[in-house]
Amino acid sequence: MSFSPSTLAALVVAASFAAGLNLYATVLTLGLLARARWVTLPPGLEGLASWWILVASALLFGMEFFADKLPGIDLAWNSLHTLVRVPVAALLAYRATEQLSPSLQLLAAGAGAAIALAAHSSKIAARALVTPSPEPFTNIALSGGEDAAAVGITWLATRHPRTAAAIAAGLTLLAVWVTGRILERIRVVWRKLTAGSAR
Repeated sequence: MSFSPSTLAALVVAASFAAGLNLYATVLTLGLLARARWVTLPPGLEGLASWWILVASALLFGMEFFADKLPGIDLAWNSLHTLVRVPVAALLAYRATEQLSPSLQLLAAGAGAAIALAAHSSKIAARALVTPSPEPFTNIALSGGEDAAAVGITWLATRHPRTAAAIAAGLTLLAVWVTGRILERIRVVWRKLTAGSAR
């Protein structure tokens, strides 16, 4: 099946944002939908339906599901996953666009990495803000919402890629803005703490 460049671009935008939130949920959703033959993925992503990728992503998603909801552990887990989510999102974008020219593939990979980084950064910034709270419910709510968003956007991308891409693009801009606001708030708190300890 041939995919138009605009459809591929929309799929890359949506899937990259979802991968920045939860890579394993994104890969698992794409793989399961393809395995059940409910959707047709671009040729470069057909391997996601293989059993070993499905099993591996399911196990890793299970680990992330619990680790991401425990204050402190979630921040460490997500920080380490900067080295996973962003490059794998770039790889997925590159593979999804293999029917395009090499230069467009590289452009797609760069865009996928940037979008995933924006989503991932907002996730880490939010965790840094709420982790000091002694109650676990904020972490659980944040993580559950991110899991649902990753699965929902991925599913929508396979059915209505342009709609999913529009949502993901809006959320990417929001993520960049929110990350900036959270980092500024953390800087203000840090300045107060260091000023207080210097007295």
